[in-house]
Amino acid sequence: MSALLKLQNIHKAFADVRVLEDVSLSLAAGEVVSLLGPSGCGKSTLLRIAAGLDQDYQGGLELNPLLNFGRGSGIGVVFQEPRLMPWLSVAQNVGFADGWVADDQWIEQLLRDVGLHGRGEALPKHLSGGQAQRVAIARALYGKPQVLLLDEPFSAVDAFTRMKLQDLLVELAARYEIAVLLVTHDLDEAFYLSDRVLILGGTPSRLQRELAVPLTRPRDRRSAELAYLRGEALTELYQSHVL
Repeated sequence: MSALLKLQNIHKAFADVRVLEDVSLSLAAGEVVSLLGPSGCGKSTLLRIAAGLDQDYQGGLELNPLLNFGRGSGIGVVFQEPRLMPWLSVAQNVGFADGWVADDQWIEQLLRDVGLHGRGEALPKHLSGGQAQRVAIARALYGKPQVLLLDEPFSAVDAFTRMKLQDLLVELAARYEIAVLLVTHDLDEAFYLSDRVLILGGTPSRLQRELAVPLTRPRDRRSAELAYLRGEALTELYQSHVL
Protein backbone atom coordinates (compact mmCIF):
# COMPACT_ATOMS: atom_id res chain seq x y z
CA MET A 1 0.00 0.00 0.00
CA SER A 2 1.23 3.51 -0.76
CA ALA A 3 1.92 5.99 2.03
CA LEU A 4 -0.99 7.09 4.17
CA LEU A 5 0.55 10.52 4.70
CA LYS A 6 3.25 12.51 2.88
CA LEU A 7 4.85 15.83 3.67
CA GLN A 8 6.67 17.15 0.63
CA ASN A 9 9.27 19.94 0.56
CA ILE A 10 7.92 21.69 3.64
CA HIS A 11 9.16 25.25 4.27
CA LYS A 12 7.95 27.06 7.37
CA ALA A 13 8.77 30.46 8.86
CA PHE A 14 7.51 32.48 11.81
CA ALA A 15 7.69 36.13 10.75
CA ASP A 16 11.22 36.42 9.30
CA VAL A 17 12.62 33.36 11.10
CA ARG A 18 12.83 30.24 8.95
CA VAL A 19 12.17 27.11 11.02
CA LEU A 20 11.85 24.29 8.48
CA GLU A 21 13.65 24.06 5.13
CA ASP A 22 12.69 21.55 2.43
CA VAL A 23 11.57 18.74 4.77
CA SER A 24 9.91 15.67 3.26
CA LEU A 25 8.70 12.50 4.96
CA SER A 26 6.15 9.75 4.52
CA LEU A 27 4.26 7.37 6.77
CA ALA A 28 3.20 3.93 5.57
CA ALA A 29 0.37 1.79 6.90
CA GLY A 30 1.30 0.13 10.20
CA GLU A 31 4.59 2.01 10.45
CA VAL A 32 5.97 3.78 13.54
CA VAL A 33 8.19 6.77 12.75
CA SER A 34 9.81 9.13 15.28
CA LEU A 35 10.97 12.70 14.77
CA LEU A 36 14.04 13.35 16.88
CA GLY A 37 15.85 16.63 17.47
CA PRO A 38 16.51 19.50 19.88
CA SER A 39 13.98 21.95 21.29
CA GLY A 40 12.97 24.57 18.77
CA CYS A 41 13.97 22.59 15.69
CA GLY A 42 10.41 22.42 14.37
CA LYS A 43 9.35 18.87 15.28
CA SER A 44 6.03 19.93 16.80
CA THR A 45 5.44 22.41 14.00
CA LEU A 46 5.90 19.63 11.45
CA LEU A 47 3.45 17.45 13.37
CA ARG A 48 0.87 20.25 13.41
CA ILE A 49 1.24 20.60 9.65
CA ALA A 50 0.71 16.84 9.27
CA ALA A 51 -2.41 17.09 11.44
CA GLY A 52 -3.81 19.94 9.35
CA LEU A 53 -3.66 22.30 12.33
CA ASP A 54 -1.15 24.66 10.69
CA GLN A 55 -1.80 25.65 7.09
CA ASP A 56 0.60 28.60 6.91
CA TYR A 57 3.52 26.89 5.17
CA GLN A 58 4.98 26.18 1.76
CA GLY A 59 5.06 22.66 0.38
CA GLY A 60 2.58 19.85 0.19
CA LEU A 61 0.56 17.63 2.52
CA GLU A 62 -0.78 14.58 0.75
CA LEU A 63 -3.25 12.24 2.43
CA ASN A 64 -4.08 8.85 0.97
CA PRO A 65 -7.69 8.82 -0.34
CA LEU A 66 -8.19 5.56 1.57
CA LEU A 67 -7.37 7.26 4.88
CA ASN A 68 -11.03 7.88 5.70
CA PHE A 69 -12.47 4.90 3.87
CA GLY A 70 -14.40 2.63 6.21
CA ARG A 71 -12.87 4.22 9.30
CA GLY A 72 -13.61 7.25 11.42
CA SER A 73 -11.67 10.50 11.49
CA GLY A 74 -8.60 9.19 9.67
CA ILE A 75 -6.10 11.00 11.90
CA GLY A 76 -5.94 11.12 15.70
CA VAL A 77 -3.72 13.48 17.70
CA VAL A 78 -2.24 13.19 21.21
CA PHE A 79 -0.63 16.33 22.63
CA GLN A 80 2.08 16.75 25.25
CA GLU A 81 -0.56 17.66 27.84
CA PRO A 82 -3.71 15.51 28.15
CA ARG A 83 -5.96 18.57 27.63
CA LEU A 84 -8.92 16.93 29.32
CA MET A 85 -12.00 19.01 30.09
CA PRO A 86 -12.17 19.07 33.89
CA TRP A 87 -15.96 19.33 34.07
CA LEU A 88 -16.48 16.16 32.03
CA SER A 89 -16.05 12.59 33.21
CA VAL A 90 -13.36 10.31 31.79
CA ALA A 91 -15.90 8.61 29.52
CA GLN A 92 -17.30 11.95 28.33
CA ASN A 93 -13.79 13.16 27.53
CA VAL A 94 -13.12 10.06 25.43
CA GLY A 95 -16.33 10.40 23.42
CA PHE A 96 -16.44 14.20 23.38
CA ALA A 97 -16.36 14.42 19.57
CA ASP A 98 -19.78 12.74 19.40
CA GLY A 99 -21.30 14.53 22.38
CA TRP A 100 -24.53 12.97 23.64
CA VAL A 101 -24.57 10.34 20.86
CA ALA A 102 -21.18 8.87 21.79
CA ASP A 103 -20.72 5.12 21.41
CA ASP A 104 -20.69 3.96 25.03
CA GLN A 105 -19.63 0.40 24.19
CA TRP A 106 -16.64 1.64 22.18
CA ILE A 107 -15.69 4.03 24.98
CA GLU A 108 -15.79 1.18 27.48
CA GLN A 109 -13.64 -0.97 25.20
CA LEU A 110 -11.08 1.81 24.85
CA LEU A 111 -10.96 2.34 28.61
CA ARG A 112 -10.29 -1.38 29.00
CA ASP A 113 -7.57 -1.11 26.35
CA VAL A 114 -5.76 1.67 28.21
CA GLY A 115 -6.14 0.05 31.63
CA LEU A 116 -8.88 2.34 32.99
CA HIS A 117 -11.81 -0.06 33.18
CA GLY A 118 -14.26 1.16 35.82
CA ARG A 119 -12.95 4.74 35.82
CA GLY A 120 -15.38 6.12 33.25
CA GLU A 121 -17.33 8.20 35.78
CA ALA A 122 -14.23 9.71 37.41
CA LEU A 123 -13.32 13.35 36.87
CA PRO A 124 -9.86 14.26 35.50
CA LYS A 125 -8.84 15.79 38.85
CA HIS A 126 -8.95 12.31 40.39
CA LEU A 127 -6.44 10.86 37.88
CA SER A 128 -2.68 10.63 38.02
CA GLY A 129 -0.64 12.15 35.20
CA GLY A 130 -0.17 8.77 33.58
CA GLN A 131 -3.87 7.96 33.83
CA ALA A 132 -4.81 11.31 32.30
CA GLN A 133 -2.55 10.63 29.33
CA ARG A 134 -4.14 7.18 28.93
CA VAL A 135 -7.49 8.98 28.62
CA ALA A 136 -5.97 11.25 25.98
CA ILE A 137 -4.81 8.20 24.02
CA ALA A 138 -8.27 6.62 24.28
CA ARG A 139 -9.83 9.88 23.07
CA ALA A 140 -7.48 9.95 20.06
CA LEU A 141 -8.46 6.36 19.23
CA TYR A 142 -12.20 6.99 19.60
CA GLY A 143 -12.51 8.09 15.97
CA LYS A 144 -10.85 4.83 14.80
CA PRO A 145 -7.98 6.58 13.00
CA GLN A 146 -5.51 4.94 10.67
CA VAL A 147 -2.83 7.48 11.62
CA LEU A 148 -1.94 8.60 15.15
CA LEU A 149 0.17 11.74 15.63
CA LEU A 150 1.79 12.21 19.05
CA ASP A 151 3.67 15.27 20.31
CA GLU A 152 5.96 14.22 23.19
CA PRO A 153 3.03 12.47 24.86
CA PHE A 154 5.01 10.91 27.73
CA SER A 155 7.38 13.73 28.68
CA ALA A 156 5.47 14.80 31.81
CA VAL A 157 5.39 11.40 33.56
CA ASP A 158 7.98 9.47 35.57
CA ALA A 159 10.34 7.01 33.90
CA PHE A 160 8.46 3.84 34.93
CA THR A 161 5.09 5.21 33.81
CA ARG A 162 6.70 6.35 30.58
CA MET A 163 7.89 2.83 29.80
CA LYS A 164 4.42 1.43 30.52
CA LEU A 165 2.82 4.00 28.22
CA GLN A 166 5.34 3.25 25.47
CA ASP A 167 4.46 -0.44 25.63
CA LEU A 168 0.76 0.46 25.60
CA LEU A 169 1.24 2.57 22.47
CA VAL A 170 3.00 -0.25 20.62
CA GLU A 171 0.32 -2.74 21.64
CA LEU A 172 -2.61 -0.55 20.58
CA ALA A 173 -1.00 0.50 17.31
CA ALA A 174 -0.54 -3.17 16.39
CA ARG A 175 -4.01 -4.20 17.59
CA TYR A 176 -5.85 -1.53 15.62
CA GLU A 177 -3.40 -1.40 12.69
CA ILE A 178 -2.53 2.25 13.19
CA ALA A 179 0.46 4.07 11.73
CA VAL A 180 2.24 6.34 14.24
CA LEU A 181 4.23 9.55 13.84
CA LEU A 182 5.84 10.48 17.16
CA VAL A 183 7.70 13.64 18.20
CA THR A 184 10.21 13.03 21.00
CA HIS A 185 13.45 14.29 22.55
CA ASP A 186 14.16 10.87 24.04
CA LEU A 187 16.59 8.69 22.08
CA ASP A 188 15.66 5.56 24.06
CA GLU A 189 11.99 6.12 23.30
CA ALA A 190 12.57 6.84 19.62
CA PHE A 191 14.54 3.67 18.91
CA TYR A 192 12.54 1.40 21.21
CA LEU A 193 9.26 2.31 19.50
CA SER A 194 10.10 3.06 15.90
CA ASP A 195 10.63 1.38 12.57
CA ARG A 196 12.42 4.52 11.39
CA VAL A 197 13.89 7.52 13.23
CA LEU A 198 14.22 10.85 11.42
CA ILE A 199 16.70 13.35 12.85
CA LEU A 200 15.97 17.06 12.39
CA GLY A 201 18.64 19.68 12.89
CA GLY A 202 20.36 22.78 11.61
CA THR A 203 19.19 26.37 11.24
CA PRO A 204 16.70 26.28 9.64
CA SER A 205 15.96 22.62 10.34
CA ARG A 206 16.35 19.98 7.70
CA LEU A 207 16.27 16.21 7.81
CA GLN A 208 19.84 15.32 8.71
CA ARG A 209 19.58 11.54 8.72
CA GLU A 210 17.17 8.61 8.67
CA LEU A 211 17.96 5.53 10.74
CA ALA A 212 16.05 2.30 10.18
CA VAL A 213 15.37 0.04 13.18
CA PRO A 214 15.23 -3.50 11.69
CA LEU A 215 14.30 -5.24 14.94
CA THR A 216 11.26 -7.38 15.62
CA ARG A 217 8.88 -6.71 18.50
CA PRO A 218 8.78 -7.09 21.42
CA ARG A 219 12.16 -5.43 21.84
CA ASP A 220 14.71 -5.55 24.64
CA ARG A 221 15.47 -2.03 25.82
CA ARG A 222 18.97 -3.18 26.79
CA SER A 223 19.88 -4.71 23.44
CA ALA A 224 23.21 -3.95 21.80
CA GLU A 225 21.44 -3.14 18.53
CA LEU A 226 19.39 -0.34 20.13
CA ALA A 227 22.47 0.95 21.94
CA TYR A 228 24.35 1.14 18.62
CA LEU A 229 21.53 3.08 16.95
CA ARG A 230 21.32 5.51 19.86
CA GLY A 231 25.05 6.09 19.50
CA GLU A 232 24.65 6.79 15.79
CA ALA A 233 21.93 9.33 16.55
CA LEU A 234 24.01 11.04 19.23
CA THR A 235 26.91 11.34 16.80
CA GLU A 236 24.64 12.88 14.18
CA LEU A 237 23.19 15.36 16.65
CA TYR A 238 26.63 16.34 17.90
CA GLN A 239 28.10 16.78 14.43
CA SER A 240 25.11 18.90 13.43
CA HIS A 241 25.75 21.18 16.45
CA VAL A 242 22.19 20.77 17.68
CA LEU A 243 22.74 19.31 21.17
